[in-house]
Amino acid sequence: ESINPHTGLKIRSYETQSDQVIDQCLQGAADTFLNWRKTSFADRAQLLRGAAALLRERKDALAILMAQEMGKVLRDGVAEVQKCADCCDFYAENAYRFLQKQVVQSDAEESYVAYDPLGTVLAVMPWNFPFWQVFRFAAPALMAGNVGVLKHASNVSGC
Repeated sequence: ESINPHTGLKIRSYETQSDQVIDQCLQGAADTFLNWRKTSFADRAQLLRGAAALLRERKDALAILMAQEMGKVLRDGVAEVQKCADCCDFYAENAYRFLQKQVVQSDAEESYVAYDPLGTVLAVMPWNFPFWQVFRFAAPALMAGNVGVLKHASNVSGC
């Protein structure tokens, strides 16, 4: 349940997911990774820029939700959502460069550091920055070709 910390009133109830549903979500993430890892940086960036646009479009509503669920001041909620949108744009713009193969000098014929997608990344997040904590993990992870599964704090389920 999401409870308004100021009024003590219930905002909304959410159904707890069964082990079977969680297993389906984890399998779905694993299955999705097989295709997502092959998508181009340009395609990933386009989707992340779309997420940034949605965040900016919905910043006021999302700030109100943060105020209701965890007592965040509205201007701070708007700033948090804007920071998330900026994060999406930053990784959409820079991930390709960040993840390029780096040649390393050695005695071998060829040596380099490569950044390959790992798979499904589990994120267990706290409540105090309910959007920022998610996007600072999700934007770079998704741009790197990974997928994510989120277990958010129970008091910010709406966020």
